[in-house]
Amino acid sequence: MPTRTLTIPTADGHADAFAAYPDGNGRHPGVLLYMDLFGVRPALREMARELAGHGYYVLVPNLFYRHGPAPVAELPEHLGRDARPAVFARLLPLLEAHTTERALRDADAYLGFLGAQPEVSAGPVAVTGYCMGAALALRTAAGRPDRVAAVAGFHPGPLVTDTPDSPHLLAPGITAPVHLGLAESDFTPEAVGELTRALDSGGVDHTCEIYPGTVHGFTMSDTDAFDPAALQRHWDRLVPLLDRTLTNG
Repeated sequence: MPTRTLTIPTADGHADAFAAYPDGNGRHPGVLLYMDLFGVRPALREMARELAGHGYYVLVPNLFYRHGPAPVAELPEHLGRDARPAVFARLLPLLEAHTTERALRDADAYLGFLGAQPEVSAGPVAVTGYCMGAALALRTAAGRPDRVAAVAGFHPGPLVTDTPDSPHLLAPGITAPVHLGLAESDFTPEAVGELTRALDSGGVDHTCEIYPGTVHGFTMSDTDAFDPAALQRHWDRLVPLLDRTLTNG
């Protein structure tokens, strides 16, 4: 399977990124995959390759490129409990600096890059994200509805907050179908209810599913949260969504 490490010009510099896509000379629907807090690393590259094996061109940008190439922080092979405090101390300030304005400027660059690749089919793409990336997927779908055909988010960070730009308030701008796969501990029942009501009232075609027996981070094979059955459940939800909304070929 072809893979590339590449650089994408943005309004604020150059973002390093990883791309995976099927063998052959055909064109394939594009998928923009937003990383979790820990960033572009072997576990995420493997997920991109898996998704590419289903017939998609998958782009995984380093969202923290303003602070250096991935990995921005030194990461152990396994992100266990003992390693997390030091990693969080390095990365959480970068997340706080990644404002909505920056995210949407970057999204334009990533979507533009996908649209310019000879391996990528014409038309809208899908956006999927993990942890912090789930909120960015929703922001991208709401901010660029003509460019996004499907949205997915797994074990998301906060989607219901009291800020004026809380992700759940973006629902009226989302025209693509959405799947959200939540860990049991991700949100309170009240937050899940508010999120669901916002998507319903915004007219969004959506599923919001709690994956039983899971904790936050369940798709990530290099963490203590990893749950192989939940990872497979995630593929069982994500791939049909993409197959239904994007045109292969």
